[in-house]
Amino acid sequence: MNPFSFTVGGTAKEAVNNIFLFIVAVSVILLLLVTFLMIFFAVKYRRKKHPESEPVKQNTWLEIVWTLIPLILVLGMFFYGYEGFKLMRSVPEDAMVVKVTGRMWNWSFEYANGKRTDKLYVPIGKNIKLEMRALDVLHSLYIPTFRIKEDLVPGKETYLWFKPQTVGPADIFCAEYCGQRHAYMLSQVIVMEEEDFNKWYRQEEEKKAGLEELMKLPAVKLMDEQGCLSCHALDSPKGEQVPLKGIFGQERTVIKEGKEINVIADEDYLKRAILEPGVEVLKGQIDMMEPVTGLSEEQLKMIIDFLKEYK
Repeated sequence: MNPFSFTVGGTAKEAVNNIFLFIVAVSVILLLLVTFLMIFFAVKYRRKKHPESEPVKQNTWLEIVWTLIPLILVLGMFFYGYEGFKLMRSVPEDAMVVKVTGRMWNWSFEYANGKRTDKLYVPIGKNIKLEMRALDVLHSLYIPTFRIKEDLVPGKETYLWFKPQTVGPADIFCAEYCGQRHAYMLSQVIVMEEEDFNKWYRQEEEKKAGLEELMKLPAVKLMDEQGCLSCHALDSPKGEQVPLKGIFGQERTVIKEGKEINVIADEDYLKRAILEPGVEVLKGQIDMMEPVTGLSEEQLKMIIDFLKEYK
């Protein structure tokens, strides 16, 4: 982390930290130099000592020096920054690929085995490549802990990579204003020991077979296309996901017009929850869901019929 080592390091985090420290070190030295000279000349050439001004004489060498020094410093910053940029755009060949989808207003992460999660699970010490796309508007995936940020542009695939080196959670933000619920577009990177990650990954592969069959159903495919499965879980819910299994016939506590009431999840309730989700908000949940539009009566009935049978 020596700012004068002229090396950007091996990861994006090291590169950003080293470049930042280099620029700060140069800036502090210049600040001290300029401040010293300002005070020195203010004292040396004060009016009391020099009541009458003297003609200023040109010093060509001085002009060359104070032109070349800033030029060299700026070029040094550029070179150092460009080396960091090249590092961040050069993905290691052994990187594990995770596909990232951004939509209003959540993140979705898909692994090579087909598993999708609302949080990014990664093993420690492994290079991770994120292949990213946006489904609707411009988003920006920002993970401050790893010093990485990249825009997700509709119709274009972008990417970035990082290497986690400590176990634990790290926050994920959307750094591009993307609409009304932009501030709620939050997630986490969960960095795990390699053994724990492999165990989690294998468990998910075992679940994959059953979920693959489930995902082939027309109603489930339709819900996935509408983005329902980003905030709702077919099987094991993650975080604040609302489970769909066995929802039909449940007694649910909702907030309606500021009052807490109990309702039964019958056909009418499910229809309202899909078309007018803000009317009855499940207790403990944030009113984030947007009304599902563009569904025909037949498609709506197909989804409700599936939920009635999915026990």
